[in-house]
Amino acid sequence: MYDKNKLPILDMRKFYNIEERHIFLKELRYLARHIGFFYLIGHGLDQKRIDEIKKYTHLFFALEQKEKDAISIENSPHFRGYTQINGEYTQNAPDAREQIDIGAELDSIPLTSDLPIWTRLQGPNQWPQGWPNFRNVVENWLSDSRRISIDLIHAFMLALGVKENVLDQFILNQPNESLKLIHYPKMASDSQNQGVGAHKDTNILTLLLQDEVGGLQVLSENVWVDVPYVENAFVINIGETLELATDGYLVANTHRVISPKNKDRYAIAYFISPNIFSGDLPVLALPPDLKLLANGTTSDPNNPLLKNVAENNMKSRLRSHVNVTKKFYPNIYKNLNKERGDLYEKH
Repeated sequence: MYDKNKLPILDMRKFYNIEERHIFLKELRYLARHIGFFYLIGHGLDQKRIDEIKKYTHLFFALEQKEKDAISIENSPHFRGYTQINGEYTQNAPDAREQIDIGAELDSIPLTSDLPIWTRLQGPNQWPQGWPNFRNVVENWLSDSRRISIDLIHAFMLALGVKENVLDQFILNQPNESLKLIHYPKMASDSQNQGVGAHKDTNILTLLLQDEVGGLQVLSENVWVDVPYVENAFVINIGETLELATDGYLVANTHRVISPKNKDRYAIAYFISPNIFSGDLPVLALPPDLKLLANGTTSDPNNPLLKNVAENNMKSRLRSHVNVTKKFYPNIYKNLNKERGDLYEKH
């Protein structure tokens, strides 16, 4: 039905059109099960909105280094702020990218002995000083991305044969959302090719807006498949939370980014997860024919998938942002060092 060496394109306008919705849902169900990555067009964002977020992403990374460092993620126990090149780790190796992490603007929750550590995921962002336009543009993009993501999650539920609102209690009231503006500088050496290492996302869904440079690859049947630029399209992929909710009927996909060689690459990635206080995500009551195909979740024994999605999300942050972990969570940092043979001690 589809060429697995070329990602298909889904048009969200078919979902919004009641007469064509069944066509969209049939396509989505097949792609979600068999490929897990696809392009999404017809999402309702015009060219002006897309150009705006791309423009401000470029402007942010063009700031003086001292201005970016002033809002370093190492200031934030909530993992919000700017990360320098090689400051984040994937598969125990540094990623050759710089980025800023932004989430919902909420008050922090004081860490006390009776609260789980993942409550620290909630907190304020760090914004460049004296640049209100940047904040306005980014927060508008967060709002746009949340709308599209919730509509798409509703479509996923209908495609799986369950009620479209079955996850609403987890995603409508302050979902745990994260936005990354990312810059991959061009690398002259082939030895520095890990823009971001092979991984699965921990969230429900990811919406990625990329540029023309390329470098994103998805693993399909043990072959790395390029995901080139498609104008005005989001690249959508399934995260581990949706794998948990379907008991493995849907599987989170492994992907990576190869560092560009001739031109810098920029990307905007939005991740949506359940509200951190909503508890464990239930396993969906899939129709019998789908349930028979649900083989349980897959998990890396060195990085096991946890049932509590907030805990899973926090674990991912702690392992990826080593300097933040060392500064704010020293006991966890020591345990990570024991697990990995003092891999991080040089930090």
